[in-house]
Parts: sequence; structure tokens; C-alpha cells
Amino acid sequence: MSHLCLFEDATVHHLAPLASTRAVGDLRIGIQTLAERQRRALPHDGLVFHTRSLVAGVTAQDHPTALVNSLPDDHNGVLFVNQRWLTQPGDLLDRIRAAASPSEAGRMFRQGDTIVAAWHPNPPMDLLATDAIGPPQFEGLQEEQVEGATFIDRLWHLLDDVRERIADDVATLGHRGHDGAAVHKSAILLEPDNMYFAPGASVRPGAILNAEGGPIYLAKGAAIGEGAIVFGPLYLGPNAKLRAGARVDGLAAGPHAELGGEVKASIVQSYSNKVHDGYMGNSYIGRWCNLGADTNTSNLKNDYGDVNMWDCVAEAFVGTERGRLGLVMGDHSKCSINTMFNTGTVVGVFCNLYGGGFPPRYVPDFSWGGADGFVDYRLEKALRVAEAVMERRGVPLTDIDRTLLATLAETAYARRKGQAA
Repeated sequence: MSHLCLFEDATVHHLAPLASTRAVGDLRIGIQTLAERQRRALPHDGLVFHTRSLVAGVTAQDHPTALVNSLPDDHNGVLFVNQRWLTQPGDLLDRIRAAASPSEAGRMFRQGDTIVAAWHPNPPMDLLATDAIGPPQFEGLQEEQVEGATFIDRLWHLLDDVRERIADDVATLGHRGHDGAAVHKSAILLEPDNMYFAPGASVRPGAILNAEGGPIYLAKGAAIGEGAIVFGPLYLGPNAKLRAGARVDGLAAGPHAELGGEVKASIVQSYSNKVHDGYMGNSYIGRWCNLGADTNTSNLKNDYGDVNMWDCVAEAFVGTERGRLGLVMGDHSKCSINTMFNTGTVVGVFCNLYGGGFPPRYVPDFSWGGADGFVDYRLEKALRVAEAVMERRGVPLTDIDRTLLATLAETAYARRKGQAA
């Protein structure tokens, strides 16, 4: 049997804080995550995840049928694929598919300094014994230089072409129709043939759905509330909800997310809430986050210039060559009512923000405070809050989760202590 191994390289560290709590392939980029796109595009008989040791436990927890950081004993070769590669139909994908055959010699596909994929008929069993896969792991394979691959290298790349990615995913999945969904007779559907509502989805009275600019996809249990106005492309994952009166123009929201107010060109991972009025544009929100009432994110500078954004590897703000960027928020972070986020703000994992004024444009992991300053968000308190929040949705905070979060907290505390010394 041939296996598909989705690997991480050293560049994934630039994707903190979103990749601090998961394999980079589990980042949503539309309807699907990066890994889901790759798994659909590349047929395989078995799945392997290679990740940093830090997130190996949660990756195994999220993918119970996959191997994590170990290769199978029995296989007819392994196709290694960079988790940061945004797979798209075309010559490159076809070439890599064709190479993944027992009759083909080993080969590494490289774009510049970055490995896109590698076919290895007989990889050594210790190949994954490193946190970052690179050319040394494929030494001896024939190298083929390629072009045309799109990689998620930095945080802002996750927000590029959100509308196009949702539309691509709808086309890939091929679903159409409304059978089994509860659509109220007073709801207005423009271009209904460009919509898919799964059985159990619902559209409440007075909602207006306009799919002229892109498809609208409601998964099982997803709901659009009374009087909501929606412009596609839109994806609402299983049991995700748009509150009554929401105004949405381009959104991909994962399972159990709840949103209201005005939202534009944004991605929400899952189990996060922004249910009240306030504007959120060109933003990426992790899991288990909550944005208080009337929270607003700026996504455009007053001078219409390019936005810069914090890079955790450079430990500095760097240019993005993007004119519109809002908020990036790591898992389990929350903000109080009337919070104002400046253009291109990055908030780490487990931050609790409150108070007047704009918080800093970079807030490190496990921070408690606001514009007037921060203290450590104590681990024991953070875990109690997470446990209570998750219990409300019937999701346990596991020992594996606790271990990862404790490691991130210790790292954050030590970094702040070193900076203060």
C-alpha cells in the first residue's frame, strides 16, 4: 500500500500563534483545511502526519486513524507532501500524482529552497525523527525543480483569496440543492442554484442570501438567523450559526462557530463566538475564542498604505504587501465589550483583553490586561476557564491539551521574564 505523509518544515514557526496549538495542515483556508485539500487531491491507502513534537499529541487526538511521527511497517512507498502547500488542480499536482507509484524511482519536487513533495519508494524508518523536514531527509533522491506551487508562508497568506478558496472548495465537493433543509418561505434566495444546504440546516424568516458573487454552503445543523443579510461566498460548518440581523460578506466558519454583527472576508476555525454587533474584516480567529459586544477590528489604514504584522520568528513587525488585514487571534483568547483592534493586530494563545484604548498590535501568549499593560495569565486560571467553556459544548479538556498548553504557558512566562531582566 502507498501512504501519504503530510510533513511540516521549519517555516511553520512563522504561523504562530495559529500553528502553536495544531499541525499547520489543520488550519482552515476555506471550507477545507490545508490537509483536507491535500488528502482529497492525492489518493492514498494510509495517512501519516509529521509534526513538531510540541503538537504531536493533539494531532494524534484530532486524527485518531492516522499515524503521527512514525512510518508504517508495510507500504509500497510513501508520498511526502508539505503541509503548507495549497494544492490546486494543474500540471504540478498531476506530475506529483503520477510520480507516486511503485514503478517510479524516488524523486524530490522542489520550488526554490522549499520542498513541495517527495516520492520515496523505501524511506528509512527514522526519516520523521526531526521536528522539521527538509532536503537532508531526502538525500539521494533525484531532484526536480518545479514552479507554480502556492505556499502558506506567513499569517497573512491564510487570508489571501478567501472568497476564491471557498468557491473552489464548493466546486470540488460538488454539492447542490436544499433537500432536507428548513428554509422559511419568507427568506429571499438570490441565485439559489449556487447554494447548498445540507439536511438539518436552516434559514430563518426574513433572511436574505445572495449567491450572485459566490456560492453559499450550509453544513448539517448550520443556521442563518432572522433578518440576516449574506453575500457569498459563505461556508458555515456543522452547527455553526449566524445570529439574527448579521451582515456577512465572505466568510468561512468552522463547526459550532457563532457570529453576528458585520463580518467580511474572514475565517473562523471552530467553537468561537462573535455574536454581537461590531465589525470584523479580513481576520482569522482560532478555536474557543470570544469577542465581546461591539468589538471592532480595523482592516484598513487611514493612509491606505500596506499593513505590517508581527512575525514570531523575526520578533518584529514585517511588511505584508497587503492593504487589508484585520485581526489574527490564537486559540482560547477573549476580549471584553467595546474592544478596539488596530489594523494588523496579532493576539496570541490564551490572552484575556479588557479596558479602554487599543491593545498593542502584538499581544504575546498568556497575557492578561490591555492598553495599560499586561501581567501573566496564570495557567491554573486559564485552564479552569477553558474547561468551563469547553464543557458547555460537551468537549473535554484532555490531559494532552493540558500538557500542550502548560508548555506554551511556561515558554511565554520565561520569555517575558527574560525580557524584563
